[in-house]
Amino acid sequence: MPTKTVLILGGTHEARELARRLTLEMGKRLRVITSLAGRRESRPGLAGEVRVGGFGGIAGLSRYLAESGVDLVVDATHPFSATISDHAGVACTGAGVPRLQLRRPAWRMPRKADWVEVASLAEAAEILPKFARRVLLTTGIRGLEAFADLPGIWFLVRLIDAPKAPLPLARYEVVTGMPPYGLEDERALLKRHDIDTLVAKRSGGQATAAKITAALEAKLKIVLIRRPPPEPGPQAETVDACVAWIKNQI
Repeated sequence: MPTKTVLILGGTHEARELARRLTLEMGKRLRVITSLAGRRESRPGLAGEVRVGGFGGIAGLSRYLAESGVDLVVDATHPFSATISDHAGVACTGAGVPRLQLRRPAWRMPRKADWVEVASLAEAAEILPKFARRVLLTTGIRGLEAFADLPGIWFLVRLIDAPKAPLPLARYEVVTGMPPYGLEDERALLKRHDIDTLVAKRSGGQATAAKITAALEAKLKIVLIRRPPPEPGPQAETVDACVAWIKNQI
């Protein structure tokens, strides 16, 4: 019988790999639960148990920790999922449950590359008319209204799931796909659509790094959205470090 329960706040490639590793290496001692927000229509298979849907704020997460007997929490959410990370920090502190943040490093950009980091989607939209004509936009479905007033720019919007309603953009096309993305595919995508600018969140990670490499090779302008700061508390940058932390805890 498992002696400890770990809750992984997931939705990332690293979260999937962590669940696989823990189930494989510690499955007899550890109950592994991965929580997903449930925003995506499709999701890959996950090792261990899976729960889908929101918790209902800090109070709901606190109840879940108690009712499920959670001993450890790993926040392996997307680096831009600031709300759930904040809720996890407060709930875990209140419940006395150790929590580790898995924060993959942001992409390191070459010093001579033509790139700029901005604080928000709105700031990205403000500067795009100065140089952009055809943009690959990979920031997700939320917040696209920031680019609504840029009729002179055509957007190729990449999403995981096809949108259920028209996007708030004047000129655009949607392409869908699930990461990881291959370098050859990214090169072909940029060339096929005559892209001159890439707009992305500076999320880091290998699953989506190929677009950065392809854009650098093609000497495109790159606009990256700055990551929000992490919540207070212990952090790890790799799945290996997370596994070591959990083994030390139990």
